[in-house]
Amino acid sequence: MEVLLDDDCFAIRQAARYVSQIYDRHLANVGLTITQFSLLGRLKRTGPMTMKQMAEAMRMERTTLVRTIQPLRRNGLVSSEALGADVRALSIALTAAGEGRLQAGREHWYAAQAEFEHRFGERRAAALRGELFAITQDSI
Repeated sequence: MEVLLDDDCFAIRQAARYVSQIYDRHLANVGLTITQFSLLGRLKRTGPMTMKQMAEAMRMERTTLVRTIQPLRRNGLVSSEALGADVRALSIALTAAGEGRLQAGREHWYAAQAEFEHRFGERRAAALRGELFAITQDSI
């Protein structure tokens, strides 16, 4: 069996799944996944975005983004409207209900953040965040 200790991609993906499970467990209390929470937060900060803008900003495939947005639309947390004649060009906006759910989720997000930093260490977590953001900033 090959040792995966020098496989950067595997290590990053495994760690991402582990950390996502922590956040998802906490955010389940308000009926959100970490991806949905992040998407609502992005809309709160930026205002309405097209699907293309959102996919680029979130570094997501459009099909994954559509699957993430569908339950948010169904639950009235985001709205969408076609831009002009092209019905495929949608603008997604945060609704008042979505803003309320985002606010309710913040306390659970903070609890997840605290749990991760307690397990990993605050300074190590801050250093890790910096390194991970540097990876995506370099590709912009």
